[in-house]
Amino acid sequence: MSQLPLSSYTVLDLTIARAGPTAVRLLADWGANVIRIEPPPAQDTSGGSVTGAYDGPDQQNLHRNKRGLAINLKSPQGQALFHQLVAKADIIVENFRSEVKARLGMEYDTLKAINPRIILASISGFGQDGPYGHRAGVDQIVQGLSGLMSVTGEPGRGPMRVGVAISDTTSGMFLGQGILLALIHRDKTGLGQWVHTSLLESMLSKLDFQGARYTMNNEIPEQLGNFHPTQVPMGMYESSDGLVNVAASTGKMWVNFCNALAAPDLLNHPDYASGKLRFKNKQQINIDVNKVTRQFSTLELVEKLNAVGVPCGPIHNIGQAFEDEQAQHLAMTRSAPHHTLGDINLVRSPINMSACETPDTFHHAGPAPGQHSSEILHEFGLDDSAIAELIESGAIA
Repeated sequence: MSQLPLSSYTVLDLTIARAGPTAVRLLADWGANVIRIEPPPAQDTSGGSVTGAYDGPDQQNLHRNKRGLAINLKSPQGQALFHQLVAKADIIVENFRSEVKARLGMEYDTLKAINPRIILASISGFGQDGPYGHRAGVDQIVQGLSGLMSVTGEPGRGPMRVGVAISDTTSGMFLGQGILLALIHRDKTGLGQWVHTSLLESMLSKLDFQGARYTMNNEIPEQLGNFHPTQVPMGMYESSDGLVNVAASTGKMWVNFCNALAAPDLLNHPDYASGKLRFKNKQQINIDVNKVTRQFSTLELVEKLNAVGVPCGPIHNIGQAFEDEQAQHLAMTRSAPHHTLGDINLVRSPINMSACETPDTFHHAGPAPGQHSSEILHEFGLDDSAIAELIESGAIA
């Protein structure tokens, strides 16, 4: 852990739900000392987390490599303790609404007065201000508002939600990048700053070339189902025993596709003689390609096409994806020691660094609220009597 690039930084994690924890997970996986601050159980009136039970897969995968400290931030003693931690910390990550930050004494100007080097990292649904700045934002709502659902799904069947929490995880990754940029800036200037993003900003950015087609040309992209918006043929086709993804969109790939599957009629078809013609006739070419792929099994297509440089792959369920031989080779899971469940398997960071080998295990499973309170506060210089007094007052658990 000490050799990881973020091992010299202390992070106070006050995030809830999924977007904020995704950002903190990046820091935790690469060595940061992450202290997850939650309300004492008696103070938590939320009725449970939107990411499930503390020992469930979702919470564990979001909060591995963190330690737990329970503070009642609504109490004067709890706020005073939090400010003590701020004085020695490097990064605070939160996703409270603006009025909640003000009520808890967590606005940037307040924190900067305590520690000018502090980096406050915030994530919200729609931005820190503006017409929607006061609204709570969740992934489903932003998928619709950002236009993402309008380009997802099959034509004529209405908007479709992406099958993962794409705006949550994307905004979390962008905030993680912002935190790293703020650390570089602090190394140059000695000063912290407030870095923030939102689910909406992140998804508008994530629209990428389809967003730019609107901003440059006023073009409104539409749903194309399992086919690529601009590359033809590229999409999902039938095999003799299932379904397969094929990308034969360049001139060379198209020739190799036709030759590998013995389809001279496709290769010599005048309507498919150039990339522009293939795009113009994309509906018919997808029908004709499907007639060819249906003559081969999925395994045959994967082997024949990849052998000639035409990307092709099966369509797995989640279990098949993790059991695939390449995923197994990449070793995408790591175990974490849980205090009641024993060793549990979670999904590792996808980042690989030649000078910093990914640890073989996670050093902590996701903590229960307050699981490491005394241990952490001792590290910040509090003695047993001070900790006992905080427990007695209800400021910590």
